[in-house]
Amino acid sequence: MTDSPEQSPRRRPQQRKQVLLRLDPSVYEALARWAGDELRSANAQIEFLLRKALAETGRLPRDAGPLPRRGRPPGDSAGPPSA
Repeated sequence: MTDSPEQSPRRRPQQRKQVLLRLDPSVYEALARWAGDELRSANAQIEFLLRKALAETGRLPRDAGPLPRRGRPPGDSAGPPSA
């Protein structure tokens, strides 16, 4: 007997969901410019806007984690690799 995700009562740490999104090229370009103005990636801008819309309509799940912080992920060195 194996523990499948459906049968296990313990929750595993959630990984970020990957979603394929098809956009009109001009919409994507406008989104990418807007994201650049706010120092975000296009992906982060989409998530920011979706969360904002969900919150404004009272549909943001209570268990939704915070947005990931801007910048490099923890553990990445900001400097050049040492030789």
